[in-house]
Amino acid sequence: MVDNEARILVVDDEPDILEFVGYNLQREGYQVHQATNGNEAYEIAEKLNPHLILLDIMMPEMDGVTACHKFRNNRSFENTIIAFLTARHEEYSEIAGLSAGADDYIHKPISPRLLNSRVKALLRRHKSLYRAEETRLQVENLQLDREKYEVKIDDRLLDLARKEFEILWLLAEKPGKVFSREEIYRYVWGSDVIVGNRTIDVHISKLRNKLGDQFIKTIKGIGYKIE
Repeated sequence: MVDNEARILVVDDEPDILEFVGYNLQREGYQVHQATNGNEAYEIAEKLNPHLILLDIMMPEMDGVTACHKFRNNRSFENTIIAFLTARHEEYSEIAGLSAGADDYIHKPISPRLLNSRVKALLRRHKSLYRAEETRLQVENLQLDREKYEVKIDDRLLDLARKEFEILWLLAEKPGKVFSREEIYRYVWGSDVIVGNRTIDVHISKLRNKLGDQFIKTIKGIGYKIE
């Protein structure tokens, strides 16, 4: 279960956005801190050690993508969840943000209800706030049992091959996180086997045929995630 005392740093140069996001997250019981640019965010984060950072892209002094790179290059923030909350909807902006190491990319404007839902999902990934069972995972109505290598949807048992199960387990461990093909390759096949992107794509396609299209999403130019 997510701890509502999570520390969240919201970074945006628009006062209205800071007020909107801060108000709605504080209502959920989170500890919310604010910054107006990347430089200020980094200084605050060094003292605060936030569980989650919500970053805008276009900001003065240091933009969000540069700030994200800086956070990811500091091992002190290796467990910090970082998500962009931005009005930039272009595909290249999303690719740049995720490539910089962000865990998610959220579009503005966003409703309070959806904002709180996305934040809660992000915080579930933080080890100190949420601990899933080691042998069982559940994402909505999708259930995985690692001991039995079983996958169920609404208690309906699915027939998955071993590699399909491993890919699904990896994605389901961190809902919303985008995994590159290279990450999937290393986790499922290891470093001693050469596997092309086509092999991974075929396994993803087979998973979708068995699960339906609602779970596994393709992030063009990056990889895959489960929602």
